[in-house]
Amino acid sequence: MSEITPDEVLDTSGLRCPLPVLKAKKALKSMTPGATLKVIATDPGAVGDFAHFCDATGDSLLVSDDTAGVLTFVIQKAGAA
Repeated sequence: MSEITPDEVLDTSGLRCPLPVLKAKKALKSMTPGATLKVIATDPGAVGDFAHFCDATGDSLLVSDDTAGVLTFVIQKAGAA
């Protein structure tokens, strides 16, 4: 994967769309701009969901990885200087 050390980790394994994105949205809300959130998911639909979510919010999708059905996303909250 990547050398990014996330500020927070959210495991949404086993949850189906749209729950991984909704839980990530809630977690990001309390984070400071520029902070990073690592999300672990198993729903294949999450790949498109997180790409669309980041396009819509302006947050940056730094990592999108699929290793043996375990999806990992690293999102950086928008608003960093």
